Parts: sequence; structure tokens; C-alpha cells
Amino acid sequence: MTLAAPFTIRPAEPADEDALAALDRNGWSAMYAIGPRPEPPYAPFFDRSHTPEQFLVAELPPDGAGPVRAGRTVRGRLAGYVRVVQPVPLPSNAHVRQIQGLLVDESARGRGIARALLDAACERARAEGVLRLTLRVLGHNLPARQLYAAAGFAVEGVLPGEFRLEGAYVDDVLMGRWLTP
Repeated sequence: MTLAAPFTIRPAEPADEDALAALDRNGWSAMYAIGPRPEPPYAPFFDRSHTPEQFLVAELPPDGAGPVRAGRTVRGRLAGYVRVVQPVPLPSNAHVRQIQGLLVDESARGRGIARALLDAACERARAEGVLRLTLRVLGHNLPARQLYAAAGFAVEGVLPGEFRLEGAYVDDVLMGRWLTP
């Protein structure tokens, strides 16, 4: 007998906006954020520069969803996301994608969701013919740096003291990996 996966990775949809916005606001941390804590009125999660097509989401199974109405899909709770974009929108950079956001809800951590999101981002990029995946991570975010290293990303550069966060200068660490078949 096969058990259902504890979560599903899928492309984001416009209907995910409110859940992603709440996840993003609730997950804000000086460990990874370079901007201030979001305050009302909140900006939309999706906009012209942040479209649903750029995101993969991790969805937990629905809890006691109750009866399903005909033609209606029951969705679970979103537990995380990864955003992947072409960092420089020029043909000479078409072979590269960059992770510009990875977040897992604190209550869902420790289940392999972040790694699954990273793996799914790599697979999606490969399927699109992308050869390289890059990212930037704050130097003090050791758990994220370890996760990225375990997923095959290597440090390719460091911008020392690039950000001043909560009174301290923090390095911006550039990481990348080639996507070989």
C-alpha cells in the first residue's frame, strides 16, 4: 500500500494570492529579508513583476475539508513557495534562472518541503532548457546556505557587508549550480 505524499508541489495559480501573501507576511524574518517588515496597507503579492507563473508552491493536504461540491477543487493549506525568474531579461541570459524567494511556513518546517521546492525548481528549469540556476542568500542565514549546498549550489561570490540589517553589516552570498541532465 502506498501512502499519500505529505505535501504536493504545484505551479501557483492566481487564486493562491491571498494565501501566499499571508504566508509571506507571517514568515517575514530578518534572517532572510532585506526590506522592512510588511505593514498595512499590504501590497498585492502578485503584480506585473511577480506573476503566478514564476512560483511553485507546496500544498499540504486539506484538513477535514468537508463535502466537495460538484466541479469544485478542494485545496489544502499552502506551506511554502519558491520563485524562479530570468534575472536579466536578455537573450544572452536566457540559459539562466534565479531563485528570488524561498519560504516555508514555520509550522511546516522539517518535512523536506524546502528541498522539494528546490528540486522542483531545478526540474522545471531543466524542462525549460535552462542550464544554470543561481540565487543570493544572506551570509548569516546558515540554515539556508546549508540547504542550498546540500542541493548542489556552490558559493560563487560574496559581497561583504552589502546590507545593514538590524544594526549589523551582512554579506550577500551568491550561489549557483549547473543543471546537468
